[in-house]
Amino acid sequence: MKILDKYLLKTFLTTFTTVFVILFFIFILQTVWLFISELAGKDLDLVMVIKFLAFAMPRIVPLVLPLSILLASIMTFGNLAENYEFAAMKSSGISLQRAMRMLTIFIILLSIMAFFFANNVIPYAEYKFINFRKNIAQVKPALAIAEGQFNDVGFYNIKVNKKSGKEGNELTGITIHKKSKIGDGSKTVIKAKNGSLISSEESSILQLVLNDGYYYEDIVPKNYEDRSKMPFAKSSFKKQIINIDLSELNKTDVNDASVTNTNTMLTINELSYTLDSLNKNIKTEVKNFTENPTARINYPAPKVFPKTKVKKELPTDILSLYTNQQKSDILKIASSNITNTSYSIETIRSEILNKQKNINKHLIAFYDKFVIVFACFLMFFIGAPLGAIIRKGGLGLPIVFAVLIFITYHFINTFGKRLAQEDGMTPFLGAWLSSIILTPFAILLTYRATNDIGLINMDVILLPFQKLFKKLFPTTQN
Repeated sequence: MKILDKYLLKTFLTTFTTVFVILFFIFILQTVWLFISELAGKDLDLVMVIKFLAFAMPRIVPLVLPLSILLASIMTFGNLAENYEFAAMKSSGISLQRAMRMLTIFIILLSIMAFFFANNVIPYAEYKFINFRKNIAQVKPALAIAEGQFNDVGFYNIKVNKKSGKEGNELTGITIHKKSKIGDGSKTVIKAKNGSLISSEESSILQLVLNDGYYYEDIVPKNYEDRSKMPFAKSSFKKQIINIDLSELNKTDVNDASVTNTNTMLTINELSYTLDSLNKNIKTEVKNFTENPTARINYPAPKVFPKTKVKKELPTDILSLYTNQQKSDILKIASSNITNTSYSIETIRSEILNKQKNINKHLIAFYDKFVIVFACFLMFFIGAPLGAIIRKGGLGLPIVFAVLIFITYHFINTFGKRLAQEDGMTPFLGAWLSSIILTPFAILLTYRATNDIGLINMDVILLPFQKLFKKLFPTTQN
């Protein structure tokens, strides 16, 4: 390794490390903000908070790494150009491609590491992150209930005035609203002076023991006019035990997250196996639906047909062969068959569409493992030539360019993935859309930087206007 390569590599690594740490810290703060409701007011100790953040950190790397490479490249090559170090290199016969050679090798190694990180570390961290959130209430059930506010716990909204005890399991001033299973609000209210939470790591059932309380329930009579006669029922109790299924507790947000993030917990081999199973499943379902149309149609019984002699030609109006009552029965059966068939088609269409969306999400997760590799190259070959062109280092103009480029990249990437998930475009195109759009920009910047052409050739833009101005206002010669 020559002295120049060592110098460029050292300069780039120093800038890259600094930028990566700063950006990583910013994105960690964003993660804390997103999950503040799960962290604040729940008596989490420091170890659990650190675990929570540690499991959430790897998912940030695919965002931070390309942006760090882009900003570090602009700053490094911008400083070299600003301090006329590039001019000295070029006067010595060293081209931009030669200056970028060692850094390109470093980016290749970094991209390989990013691929293995995305394929192994991130899926494992996602699995641990989701399960940590899922089991947090089971390991320490008191964390599921914060003081002074209603907490959504399965089919119950629970509010306590105060928690005490070593694990916060002793509760005082308990108010419980039981949700209606048919979704028409809360018709049952339970109030108790005190109580306690009992749970076990081996069981998914959380027991809430209530002491000295009252039970109120609105009774809905069959006839609306009788509502004034039976407004509610009231009873008191010395001790009552409520069993809460923690799987219902986790269903509120954790299972939803696991449904949308299951694909992020899989490696390439696991994604390939899962995609094969999902494709076979959807093909089998479509085949079964299309090959068995008679199962959805109820043909009229043979006895409804009149006993007539077979003629050589059937009449044009087949219904004329039947009596009015038989015609009415046949039309009702036909109408019912049409309605049932339409409903079956709409139902299977909705199911197949949801399954296709799930396949699209897995395909996008599969392509994302490779997109991050190309993103490292793309951002380097945008940042390095751009820094050489603008000839400005530091944290001013480079940050503006880096943020604008990365926001464009991230917006196109998000738009493409969302559109591909909804089957608006192929998952391959959705995952690679941002890379496909910005690749010509990287090639253009590299070409212009190599040939010492500015970012924008103003002469090409202004020359037509100058000619037009001279024609309209010719100069007079004395």
